[in-house]
Amino acid sequence: MTDATSSTAPGAVRLNKRMAELGLCSRREADAWIEQGWVKVNGQVAPMGVKVTPDDRVEVDRKAHGHQATQVTILLHKPMGYVSGQAEDGHEPAVVLINPRTHWREDPSTNRFSPPQLRGLAPAGRLDIDSVGLLVLTQDGRVARQLIGEDSGMEKEYLVRVTWSPPGSGPGDKGDIATDVQKVFPPALLARLRHGLSLDGQPLKPARVDWQNPEQLRFVLTEGKKRQIRRMCEQVGLKVVGLKRIRIGRVVLGNLPAGQWRYLGLHEKF
Repeated sequence: MTDATSSTAPGAVRLNKRMAELGLCSRREADAWIEQGWVKVNGQVAPMGVKVTPDDRVEVDRKAHGHQATQVTILLHKPMGYVSGQAEDGHEPAVVLINPRTHWREDPSTNRFSPPQLRGLAPAGRLDIDSVGLLVLTQDGRVARQLIGEDSGMEKEYLVRVTWSPPGSGPGDKGDIATDVQKVFPPALLARLRHGLSLDGQPLKPARVDWQNPEQLRFVLTEGKKRQIRRMCEQVGLKVVGLKRIRIGRVVLGNLPAGQWRYLGLHEKF
């Protein structure tokens, strides 16, 4: 393989993209490994920016896999008032809650907290400042890609407490219904929540939406647009007064207390 032939060959893509597609790591990790000289293409150490075709042989040094094995994924029960990512508008990022004092005592993992685990630790998905529940933070690009990659269809489950403003009532109107909403909310509008709404000019994928109890809906989504559930509810006259994420894929929030965290177990898979 040479730069010239691979960059012009049909189907050629950047090496970091190819490595991500193969599930080896994230693009960012791939760049770091290439920079370290840990990646070979057809037996030769790969330079930064090189392009490859599906016929090219990509090999990764054991050092990279060893580095990957030390990376952690953390499950946090995010309380209200923290933002998922970077600090904004004076609000602290959820990552400040990751410290020895807030590590859940009942965590079955044998991992022990150390400061290097915070290096590169980033949220794999968002949870609004006024929402609570399961937030995943990871150093592992494979996990991030699985949860928020372009082709991710990972299920996310939420419990959503709502009130309803029937047509003709304004915001804050005494006619807002806060108890036994299920009894009066039209089945046709519930069907629209499941399928038929659009956000930002794009139709939403089908969702599973059912009543959990008379004041609370259960949503299962496979996409994550900004403030999606709140905006969906607004379109059918519902107001969200509480939102909690309880599951991502096969990983559940369970008994993890608010403001505390645990490690993703070795045998847990999303």
